[in-house]
Amino acid sequence: MPHSPSYRRILHKMGYYDYQQGLIYRHLNQGDGWNSHLAKCRDFILRAADNLNPRIITILGSGWLLELPISELAGKAEKIYLVDIVHPPQVIAQTAGLKNVQLVEEDLSGGLIEEVWEKAGKHRIICRLKSLDEIRIPGYQFYRDPGLVISLNILTQIEVLPERFLRKHAWAGEEEYMRFKKEVQKKHICSLSKYRTILITDTSQIFTDKKGNVTEKQTLLTELPEGSYSESWIWDFDLKRQDYNLRKSVLSVTAKII
Repeated sequence: MPHSPSYRRILHKMGYYDYQQGLIYRHLNQGDGWNSHLAKCRDFILRAADNLNPRIITILGSGWLLELPISELAGKAEKIYLVDIVHPPQVIAQTAGLKNVQLVEEDLSGGLIEEVWEKAGKHRIICRLKSLDEIRIPGYQFYRDPGLVISLNILTQIEVLPERFLRKHAWAGEEEYMRFKKEVQKKHICSLSKYRTILITDTSQIFTDKKGNVTEKQTLLTELPEGSYSESWIWDFDLKRQDYNLRKSVLSVTAKII
């Protein structure tokens, strides 16, 4: 079911439409820096789907379909659900001819967006939220048989815009934000735990400065299930160094069947 106009206003005020557009612009600007990562994602998904032979596939975080071989999957499964908070018009047009593909607009955090808005945005023009402990962190609920679930580069992204909004509207220290992000990630893993899942996520960001010094920042803050099979690679997502002028950064990525 499409979002109501009032909910879409919340998404706009919390930056979801701008964030979505920013992802495709970044992909176009980075060129070859993303191609290897996208190819590895598509290859891993296709090999896993061939091995598991699912009747139904549900993709959480379908986005612009950059990492998703949607046409090939549509030929392998009876039903495919593409789930994301909003779907770009280009994706709606791209999937229109795939009769077994259904677009679903849902909050992949299970309601955190509205929770953050109600607690920190709606009535907080002057007075900031005093503690993140007031924020209830739910988890995504499956309201239909998902079959094989694909969590696609979304695990460390669910927290991004709620955290960004809270930093402008709440009084909280770094320890609170770390607990908040860890709990959001943990709840996503819990949501996947009942189903066969292909999980693809970044786990850390690795920086190299001009002198060759290397530092690493963990983006994954919770434990991943062991899984039956996994692969890892480096995503050179910042080839043109748009984020850090004085240092190069890459992401360490893990793909698992759990």
